[in-house]
Amino acid sequence: MDWMETLVVVVHVVIGVALVGLILIQQGKGADAGAAFGGGGASQTVFGSQGSGSFLTRVTAMLAVVFFVTSFSLAVFAKQRAEVAGEAGIPVVKESRQAPADEAGAAKSEAEKGESDLPDLE
Repeated sequence: MDWMETLVVVVHVVIGVALVGLILIQQGKGADAGAAFGGGGASQTVFGSQGSGSFLTRVTAMLAVVFFVTSFSLAVFAKQRAEVAGEAGIPVVKESRQAPADEAGAAKSEAEKGESDLPDLE
């Protein structure tokens, strides 16, 4: 199962870098306003004037789905590792019920001492 987790981590990182690159390549919604006012160069793009938007958007959406699937599978792997580590026989420290009662009794006796040491203001 270890090689599978390594493969998912590698795919996750590669998809993450590809997503960042694709998002940076895409033009924002405000880029169309420049073309409307005579900004030339839209016809010289690789995908045509409107062709790149839908293609890059679809590729980005598919990569985002793969990224979420790899994120979910990495969470499942981490949960399985935590369960295995919990079953490894690591001793668990249990709290004793007597210690808090002793602390409360000590605090009470200190408060009683403090009351007796106070001078009367009458």
